[in-house]
Amino acid sequence: MKNFIITLSIILFSFSLLGQTAAENIKTNTNNIKYKTSTVDGVTIAYREAGNTNNPTIVLLHGFPASSYQYRKVLNQLADEYHLIAPDYPGFGNSAFPNPENYTYTFDNIATTINSFLEQQHIDSYAIMIQDYGAPIGFRLATAHPERITAIINQNGNAYEEGLGEAWAGIKKLWKNRTPQTEEALLPAFSLDGLKWQYTHGVRDTETVDPDTYNLDFYRLSRPKAHAVNLNLFYDYQNNVKLYPKWQQYLRDNQPPLLIVWGKNDAFFPESGAEAFKKDVKDIDYNIYNTGHFALEEDGDAIIKKIRGFMRKLNK
Repeated sequence: MKNFIITLSIILFSFSLLGQTAAENIKTNTNNIKYKTSTVDGVTIAYREAGNTNNPTIVLLHGFPASSYQYRKVLNQLADEYHLIAPDYPGFGNSAFPNPENYTYTFDNIATTINSFLEQQHIDSYAIMIQDYGAPIGFRLATAHPERITAIINQNGNAYEEGLGEAWAGIKKLWKNRTPQTEEALLPAFSLDGLKWQYTHGVRDTETVDPDTYNLDFYRLSRPKAHAVNLNLFYDYQNNVKLYPKWQQYLRDNQPPLLIVWGKNDAFFPESGAEAFKKDVKDIDYNIYNTGHFALEEDGDAIIKKIRGFMRKLNK
């Protein structure tokens, strides 16, 4: 009996050590991400940062209606090898929401703000990960400073007219004729159901989608003037389409290392958008997933494994 008690005590002590180690590991992983702010031309930019600044940098550029929260898995899992920085655009996430009378909500201006933010952080050599709105922001950075871009990681970030899916029908009507009626027709996109649809449409298992994503977006889109600001961005998106030839020329001229990790069931940017990059980039690490617009929600682990392999190959 005495030997049994001694053995049991040793086992319990071992489990205690294992539990302590696991807890420490969880704590370490969580602490990889720092939540910071920086003031850029009078606008407070919130951002998430992880990893050693001596490692290769990846700038994570979020989409609509999201924020840097969409990259939480990437930040947690890749911080051991890479320096990761994910800013929230003005009016998005935890960044300031300046009055539209004081800040011009266009993709040109947001890209200018993000470029100034990166320069303020002394980040002048980096890969970009782009998704949705992250594409027009990222390609503006790339065409302005091609020497700074080490690679492009593209998760449903469009640069071709053939990549504009059926979900753009209402916005195209707005481009053609902006009226109270064409604006009102788009308002369901800002409802909780509309936001949830953007995250869950085309996924294999809706239970893999974190409900905090669309609930946080709904909270932010419920602020005064948020609908008006985002309708302005919907309208301004047509200027991105006009820049597609310039971005395609950048790709042809610079041949940046390109990783495609694309959710093929995206109603906004279907697989045809991913396929189009093959016209201009000779060497693509091309990967298509059976999921939706926010592919990291359902296939994050697989995509992050691809990113790790892609970046390791670049930095040999």
